[in-house]
Amino acid sequence: MASHLDLEEQEQIEELKHFWRRYGPILTWALIVVLGAYSAWTGWQYWQRRQGVQASVLYATLEGAVASGDQTLVSRALSDMQDKFSTTTYASHASLMAAHFFLEHKASADAQKALQWTLEHSADEGLGCVAKLRLAAISMDNKDWTAAKAVLVGKCPASFEPLVQDRLGDIDVLEKKPVDALVHYRAAWHAMKDREPYRQLVEVKLASLGVDPRQEEKKP
Repeated sequence: MASHLDLEEQEQIEELKHFWRRYGPILTWALIVVLGAYSAWTGWQYWQRRQGVQASVLYATLEGAVASGDQTLVSRALSDMQDKFSTTTYASHASLMAAHFFLEHKASADAQKALQWTLEHSADEGLGCVAKLRLAAISMDNKDWTAAKAVLVGKCPASFEPLVQDRLGDIDVLEKKPVDALVHYRAAWHAMKDREPYRQLVEVKLASLGVDPRQEEKKP
């Protein structure tokens, strides 16, 4: 009986050896790939968390510089944020905050640079569209209507489209193109919710051009 069991065990061992000789290298490499992928994933997660923590600290530094009105520190903190943490949303928010600060301190060129960086690097389409609208406003202040329109080209998230249309209408008014302005203002007004305060402002703009959108809606 014992001899019979010994023979069975030997056969199983031989089968196992044969299996390992045939598939062992493949299984080993598969295991290496799996473990390598897991190690890379955990390393990436750790790096992302670390980046987020460091970016938040630098963002707080920028906020403090803005609050104290330290333009030199704002510029330095923003540069560090953009260079070291460009893939984080902190960098985009920091650029928008710095741009607002620069405009308040009559540093229009620095503001444009910060906004352009956001437009080119932000992974958040909404933040990119905010940058577009603000860049257009700066060009409008500089009476550069062509540049103002050019920066608004391109798709924005649906929630921002009414604002883009409104801004295009403003440019048309400044260019003395009331017919074009009406097209953009109408598009903005119809895209906004009925009780949205901004919609009332667009309604005032339409009224200044002799149009009552609510009366137009009632027409068959």
